[in-house]
This record gives sequence, structure tokens and C-alpha cells, in this order.
Amino acid sequence: MKRLFLASVFALISMTVFAQYEYRDSNRIGISIGVNQFTLNTNDFQTKAGTGWNVGLSMRGNFYDDWDMVYAIQFSENNFSVTTNSGFITEDTNYKLPSAQISLMWSYKIIENHLSFEFGPLVQVNGKLNVEKGKENNIITGTTLLAKDIADISTFNFYPVIGITAGVRHVRLSISYQYGINNMLGNLNNKNLGVDFKGNPGILNGNLILYL
Repeated sequence: MKRLFLASVFALISMTVFAQYEYRDSNRIGISIGVNQFTLNTNDFQTKAGTGWNVGLSMRGNFYDDWDMVYAIQFSENNFSVTTNSGFITEDTNYKLPSAQISLMWSYKIIENHLSFEFGPLVQVNGKLNVEKGKENNIITGTTLLAKDIADISTFNFYPVIGITAGVRHVRLSISYQYGINNMLGNLNNKNLGVDFKGNPGILNGNLILYL
């Protein structure tokens, strides 16, 4: 993830320098902050969506006629919970997932500088799941697995994304949804845990963007 961070920052700096050198009306740098709701869609155990946070940088530039292109990097903490058992007690065990995303979006300008419809691909690099302290040895309900057994998830996920960005020239609200095509739990199938894991993440993002 450190390599992705350095590469992303270098790419954004390069685009920033270019934009300043050859500035056009729609070439703007955006700073974003917001929240996300992360859902792990799986039939292998019971999960609940959780709320996390996002921070990021983006570059919006003219592409063709009513189209912009938006390149963005985003760093997030995603949260969700899994139903587990501790002795005779059933309780939710929380997981935190640090991640970094790189996206390239097409943006159709419905109303210039006010409303855009956006879609495109996104690649996410995942860190290791952090299990709630004190509950690492809880048993995942319906399985013989411990809560800590599912922490080593797949590193990469690919998401198609759709969203809407609305506001004024320098301040906009972006709402988007992304669904992971890759099996997020696929890495666990190499560990002989006795389960053929299948899980796809879905993330709803709401970000406030300040354009410089």
C-alpha cells in the first residue's frame, strides 16, 4: 500500500504541474473528505454494514464537449461487523479495513459547473482486516472459524462505479456506489479452512469536494 501511495501522489503532482502549466476553465484540483458505508455481501456468515471515512485528491479536466475526465486517489477506513459467539453470548465483532483507491471516471455535465453524472473503473488495494480487540477468538456464527481466521483477505479489488456530483463551481457533493467484482474473500480459500469463501464488497460513498 505504501508503494501505491507514493505512485499515486507522484501521478497527482505531475497532473497538477501540467494543469497549472496549461490551465483551462475546467481543469481543477479537488480535495475531498467524506464518509462511506461498507457492506460485505456473503452467504458464508452474517454481516452488518458499518460507517467509515474517506479523504482524497482528484483532478477534473476537460475531455470532449460536455464530458470531463476525473482522476482521483482516495484513502479510506471501511467498517463492518460479523455475528460471532463468545461462549453462550452472541455479539457483533467489528472489522476495520484500511484501503487505497485509484479511479478514472467519465463525467457527463448535465448542468455546467453544477450537476454531473459520473461512471468508470476503480482499483482498490486492501490492507489486512483489523479485528476488534478482545474478540479475536470469538467463533463466527454458523462456522467453526475464529474471528481472526478471516483477516487475511484479498489484496486487490476491481469496482465499476456510478455516481452524481452536484453543487457550485468550487464546492460540490459527490455520491457514488461501487460494487466489487472480485471475490474479496478468495485469498482465504488457499488456507484450507474447510469453507469455499465468496464475498463481494459494496461501498456507498458521500464526499464533500473543495475545488481549488
